[in-house]
Order: sequence, then C-alpha cells, then structure tokens
Amino acid sequence: MRIVDKIKDAQRENRTIFSFEYFPPKTDEGVENLFERMDRMVMHQPAFCDITWGAGGSTSDLTLEIVNKMQNMICVESMMHLTCTNMPVSKLDFALGNVKANGVQNILALRGDPPHGQDKFVQVEDGFSCALDLVKHIRKKYGGYFGITVAGYPEAHPDVISGDAATQEAYEKDLAYLKEKVDAGGDFIITQLFYDTDLFLRFVNDCREIGITCPIVPGIMPINNYKGFLRMTGFCKTKIPADITAALEPIKDNDEAVRSFGVHLGTEMCKKILASGINAVHLYTLNMEKSAIAILQNLGLIDISQVRRSLPWRPPTNVRRTREDVRPIFWANRPKSYISRTTAWDQYPSGRWGDSRSPAYGALTDYQFLRRRSRNKKIQEEWVVPLSSVEDIAEKFANYCAGKLKSFPWSELEGLQLETKKINSELVKINKDGFLTINSQPAVNGEKSDSPAVGWGGPGGYVYQKAYVEFFCSPEKLEKLIRKAEEFPSLTYIAVNSVGETKSNVGPGDVNAVTWGVFPAKEVIQPTVVDPISFMSWKDEAFQGWEDEWASLYKAKDDPAKKILLEIKESYYLVSLVDNDYIGGDLFAFFSGI
Repeated sequence: MRIVDKIKDAQRENRTIFSFEYFPPKTDEGVENLFERMDRMVMHQPAFCDITWGAGGSTSDLTLEIVNKMQNMICVESMMHLTCTNMPVSKLDFALGNVKANGVQNILALRGDPPHGQDKFVQVEDGFSCALDLVKHIRKKYGGYFGITVAGYPEAHPDVISGDAATQEAYEKDLAYLKEKVDAGGDFIITQLFYDTDLFLRFVNDCREIGITCPIVPGIMPINNYKGFLRMTGFCKTKIPADITAALEPIKDNDEAVRSFGVHLGTEMCKKILASGINAVHLYTLNMEKSAIAILQNLGLIDISQVRRSLPWRPPTNVRRTREDVRPIFWANRPKSYISRTTAWDQYPSGRWGDSRSPAYGALTDYQFLRRRSRNKKIQEEWVVPLSSVEDIAEKFANYCAGKLKSFPWSELEGLQLETKKINSELVKINKDGFLTINSQPAVNGEKSDSPAVGWGGPGGYVYQKAYVEFFCSPEKLEKLIRKAEEFPSLTYIAVNSVGETKSNVGPGDVNAVTWGVFPAKEVIQPTVVDPISFMSWKDEAFQGWEDEWASLYKAKDDPAKKILLEIKESYYLVSLVDNDYIGGDLFAFFSGI
C-alpha cells in the first residue's frame, strides 16, 4: 500500500500515526539484532518503517535485503531510501525493479550525501544530479505503482546554510525546489531532523503559502547521547535552541539523564506539533528502541500492555498478498518460514479456504530470516545439555511450557505467547507424560476481541477457538490415543511419521476452522485452519527440527544425546489434535491414562 494513502486515511478518521526509520548495520550480528528489534517495535503497529541508503550507495545490497525482509517477513509497510550518489540509471532501475518484485511500494527519493572522503556531491556518468530528476524518472518509468516521498528541510538544505542559518533568499529557493519535487510526483514530505518546533511550524505554513498541499511529516530524532547529538546536529547544520543547550550542559556526561531529557523533549515537541493539526510523526530511531517507544507511550499512541492484532498472525504487507486472510495453524510459531515457503504462489488464501490447502508449498530449505547464528546461540545455551533418556527430553519440553526456557527448536518466537500461558500447566503435565508439544491453543468461547491474551481483529467483536495441540509421541502412545479417541466424537486427529505413514479420522480434503471471529458489519472471519494437505507439507519441517535445529548443535558425532534425538525423529509420530467442542470440551483431560 502507498504510505500517502495511509496518511490520508488517518486524516479522514482523525487518527494520529507514527513511523520508524532504521539504517543498515555494519556487521552481520548487528543486522540480526536489528531484525529482532524491528520485530518487537512493529508489534506496536507503526504506519510504516523505512531503511536508509548508505552514502554513495555503500550499503545498497544490504538495504535491498533489509527492505525486502521488512516488507515480507516483518510484515510492515516499508519504504526504501534511494539516492543518486554513485548510481547510474541502470543501478537505480535494478533497485526499483528488485523492490517492486518483492511487493515494496514506497520510495524516499533523495539526491544523497557525497561518498565517504568527498566534500561535494558529484553526478556520475548516466546518473542524476538531484532528487527532482530521480522523482521524474520513477514516475515516468513506473507510473503510479510507487508512492514517492521527498525530503523537506525546515531550515533549508545544509548545502545552502552558512553560519547560523540560511539567508531568506536561499530558504525561499529551497522551498521552490521542494514544490518542484512535489509537482513532479512526490506524494508527501518527510522533514530533516530539527529541534526548534517553531521553525518547523513556520516551514509548514510557508509550504502551504506557495501551494504545497501534500502531507508534511515531521522527522523527530530523540536525543540518546550528548556526543551523538552534537555530531548529528553539526552534520545537518541544525539549529539548537538555547534552552536545550542550557538543559543538556550540566548533564552531558550522564547518559541516562541525557536519554531521559531526550524523551521529555521529543514528547513535548510532538505534543506541540500534533496540536497544530499534523497527524503523523516519523521517529529517527538510530536503530535504538527505548527512547522512541517511551515518546510514543507518553503521547498515548501505544500501550505496551496491550498489543493489538488485526489477525491471529501478522498480516502481510506485500502488495501481492494483502488479500491473504487464511493460514494453516501448523506454522503459528514459525510464521516467517510459512511466508518464505509460499512466496512463489500466484494466489494467496482469501475468503473461506482459498489456497491454504495448496500443494504448491515451496521446497523446505534453510529459509531466509531464520538467523541461524543468533538462534543457535540461544538454543545452545538452553537445549544442548546431556540427555540420556526420552524422559530427559520430555523434561526440557515441560520446562519450556512452564516458561523456564525462552528458546525452542520449533519456534521463531521468543518464549511463550500470552494465550499459551492460559494452558501451560496442562501442557507441562502432558509433556511429562511423553506427548512432546510444539504448538497449541486454548479453547475460547466468545471472548471480547480486545482481550490481551487471545483478542484480534479490532474492537467490538468476539473471538472463538477450538482447543488444539500438536505434538510428537511414540507409536505405542499413538495407538492408545487412537483407541481412546473412538470414545470422543468431538476429537479429530491427523498423525504422520517421518516417512509419511499416516493415521487419521478426517478425510484428505477436509478443512477445519480452528479460529474465527465475528465483528460488526463483517462476515465471519476464519483466519486459522487445520487441513491434511498442509499438514503433510509441514511435517518435513517439524521432523527436521530434531536434527537440524537441535541434534546438529552437539559437536561429537557419538554424543548419546544426538543418538536419542535422531531415534525420536525416525520412530515418533507428529500428531495434530483438535477438540471441536469449544464450549464444553476438555482436551487435556483426554490425555489422562494414555
């Protein structure tokens, strides 16, 4: 979706929106940490996030990788900076074609800073000299596909600032150039950082006076440390009001005090700006989380105690799959794997069942975004321990369900989800009894859709769930389970081993809605299902967890723990079990005595 449409929708609905900016880290570990931070911050539902383009195109490949993963794996509307520096038209078109193919629809068009070691911008052969040329090129070649953002400078572009400020003539010339960018196809403006709010409000008024009518979004950079603040304001030639200088001077050597002041200042700046009628703020995070989140909390724009969900899973923002509203439950704890394995689909699940039953799942690979090193480190610490029996393994599973462990070989997520905590004592018990659970949800009968634990879909609705549990168990336990299930007509199950031998009491084409919701003026929404076709695709990934995600981390080939894990992989069944009586059923009581 084009970001300008989100801004205009918010204006019509009298809503305030916010967004975050990040930059490409220099190390692989930094990139891994950034993705984890983005994942947490996107839970607060920013309108969009953007990623910068390094000076002179120095991070172009990484920027492309990050923006594509932001859009498709983090599932947030994403905008990529694109500069003219060291970029002939062929490279610009490669970047634009790449992000378009990945469903990204938003570009911030910039001239760019000079490459490292150079003082002035130099136009490259077959390249552009300014952002205006880039805006014109994007519009001419790609029509209305891309939403184009342009940069505005409340104090004028740093290149025309000399001394304390730009001359009035230079300022007015810069405004006229900004209007040219907007007239050429710029949809809205994001400003350079500033700390004098009155200068920003004057800038907005001056833009309106010369006929710029598009949305203008203020760029707010929280002060996180004193030296960084001086470096950034010096580089951008940003005016620092005297009262800010006076407040920082006595605390400049106290990082915590500086951060606290930065949060206070950012909050007060935003309050004044929002009171003027602006309905959006863009936070330059510098890849840090706490100050930006604290400012939004102070403004009442987020509530960290209640993260809203529009669906039980994070909806995609890739323009090609925005109609997707059904997913099999099996990938609930590995949503990025599901996205990766369905990325080549021409159609995505929409409506009743759609392609959630499709046999066209992509091949099981070491899918992107798994971040092997960071996952392996966490799992190594918590799971690579001496194991001498199946009981030892069951104890590890039980400890995870009890909340004593944060990592899990079968999950991309960290720790237990809120809804799982409603049934964790029951999960602990059945794990100790040899049913090794990897996915579950409690029964829900008409809880309000704003429930912190199970709510989704917005206010005014009610949500429902069938109790569900997915686990590994021995063939002996499975036979007992099947015999007992004959006495419980509300239970449906699918079981499969690593070589594909199946046992089930449902038909191969059956689809079972296990989550649904009812909302004002909408059809019943059924976003999560259980079906045999998807389960057969998922089972390879589930069994792979024993070896690739766990056993492979033991160094010695003859380690007894590795042997036990691989024996379980080869001999156990993966079982999906649904209690269709979501009103009076007791799924966990069913396990008693098996």
